[in-house]
Amino acid sequence: MPIDTLLLETVVDPIDRGPLYYYEARSVLYNPRTTTVYAVVDAIPVLLPDEGRIVAAEEAAELDAERDLSIETGPTRR
Repeated sequence: MPIDTLLLETVVDPIDRGPLYYYEARSVLYNPRTTTVYAVVDAIPVLLPDEGRIVAAEEAAELDAERDLSIETGPTRR
């Protein structure tokens, strides 16, 4: 189940307050600045700082390569 479009306009990283990238197929939100992913469970982002997971370089590279499949979040999203 995808995240609601209106919610995507407000979601930012809980630590650095920057935009995230939503990967619907993976059910995650990704912060490339900190290489942190946050789970999305039943279309609800789990944005607790302690719930974020730092990804290894290989997974970060995969996410970066799939960036065109993601949706940028936040008030300045494209």
